[in-house]
Amino acid sequence: MQFLLVLLPVFGIFAIGYIGQKTLGFDIQTLSKMSLYLMSPFLAFDTFYSNKLTMDYLYLFIFVLGLCLVLVLLVYFLSYFHKYQNQDRCAMILSSAFMNNGNYGTPVVLLVYGTAGLDVAVVLMVLQQLIMSTIGIYFAAKGSPDAGGFKTVMNRVTRMPVAYGALLGAILQLVHISIPKELMTSIELVGNAAIPTIMIILGMQLALISFKNIEYRKISYSLLLKLMISPVIALGFTLILPVDDMTKQIMILVAAMSTAANTTLMAVQFNTKPEVVSSATFISTMISIVTLPVLLWLLHPLS
Repeated sequence: MQFLLVLLPVFGIFAIGYIGQKTLGFDIQTLSKMSLYLMSPFLAFDTFYSNKLTMDYLYLFIFVLGLCLVLVLLVYFLSYFHKYQNQDRCAMILSSAFMNNGNYGTPVVLLVYGTAGLDVAVVLMVLQQLIMSTIGIYFAAKGSPDAGGFKTVMNRVTRMPVAYGALLGAILQLVHISIPKELMTSIELVGNAAIPTIMIILGMQLALISFKNIEYRKISYSLLLKLMISPVIALGFTLILPVDDMTKQIMILVAAMSTAANTTLMAVQFNTKPEVVSSATFISTMISIVTLPVLLWLLHPLS
């Protein structure tokens, strides 16, 4: 019951966006641009500025980056086997390689492992944000119908301000530059608003989906990779990285989280099959209600 209570706010915010789009109608692309360019950079800055950088970041960065790259390679293999086009491949990568360990994973870790686990979850959230704002943006831009060549894609990636916000936050923390309280309050307000805004936009995108036209095979592959294969890959990383047992369990748990809501934002912004990415995000979140308790039951003997 406690686990389901954690999910209620998530689905409640999705519902707000869904109902709003059905009743009022919004320009989703403009809203996604606002969130991606104006709000998310402040969230990234606040996250990297406020959370102390330690050696744990290195081990967990290896994990987050390695997990992402392995899943990307698996999508490339499936795409080659089924002869998927570039846009389909990039949409599947957005659906499979990035986990929702922020507004979903962090509360679950807090519920299961307490405040000690929360520290690990926050580090993973920070690093996942960095990976999504670089690798995620790259594949979103690459999958755009008007992506162009490699140089054009990289120009789009380098114009995205999220990574710069994260980098600036980390630099200011390392050089011990203090930000005035009034300015930091403004940054936190905008950053904190980014996550619910992204979730509302996902709900809006779901309102536009025709479930008769869902590409079930591609979404099924994405769900299999995200919810089943990803935690197995994470288990492999726990065998080689020098982290404690609780951290190992949290790594496996967050790897099994549903698709990150931010990927829908990116898919909408670059028109990279947003119906596939948003469907995978929503369905993976629904299925995780079953898969995560099973995984927690399997992890319990390790604790």
